[in-house]
Amino acid sequence: MTLATAPRPELDPLLRSGVIAVVRVSEPVRLAPAARALAAGGVGAVEVTLTTPGAIDAIADLASDKSLAGCVIGAGTVLDESAARYVIDAGARFVVSPTLNPGVIRVCRDREILCMPGAFTPTELLEAWRAGAPVVKLFPASAVGPGYIRDVLAPLPFLWLVPSGGVSLENAGDWIRAGAAAVSVGSALASAALLLSDAATPQLTARARSFVERVAQARSHAGNAP
Repeated sequence: MTLATAPRPELDPLLRSGVIAVVRVSEPVRLAPAARALAAGGVGAVEVTLTTPGAIDAIADLASDKSLAGCVIGAGTVLDESAARYVIDAGARFVVSPTLNPGVIRVCRDREILCMPGAFTPTELLEAWRAGAPVVKLFPASAVGPGYIRDVLAPLPFLWLVPSGGVSLENAGDWIRAGAAAVSVGSALASAALLLSDAATPQLTARARSFVERVAQARSHAGNAP
């Protein structure tokens, strides 16, 4: 069973657009305008990292925003079980970690919330899948390249991998063609300058649309849409 044919409907809301926007800022700010701008550009998932001041309140605000009903809101940089419970209670529909913590995966599984732990080596990636993570974040992706995913998926084709770190508009399609289920994009899409300026929302929407279109083009050639 390959990535192209594996039936994983529970992943569809998270991976449908192929772009997960990672939101990280250094000061408290209302993120709804930026999230709406990203959604308007076709991004189907927005991840608010817990390194962002006021992240829990921001997640709750976005999760309850009816105008974002078509966009999945999640939490990133979730390091332990307690944090996982907090973000899920706030309304996060997916949980992302930079490392592999089986306890976080267990909390998410018990609460029926998608968990995307970070892993790097083939052993870690497989361990995350065996621990119950349906999709795994390849982090830091900038340390390798798209060919790494292709090599990993050759013997482990059942893994659903999302590269994070160093993903840009220029290489997003390369990751998808290599077999990535989606791409996780931070500053190359949602830079702090754009997130902190309401006047920049048209630029956010334009960037989002460019990423989504680039991924869609790559998927049409690779045949690995979820």
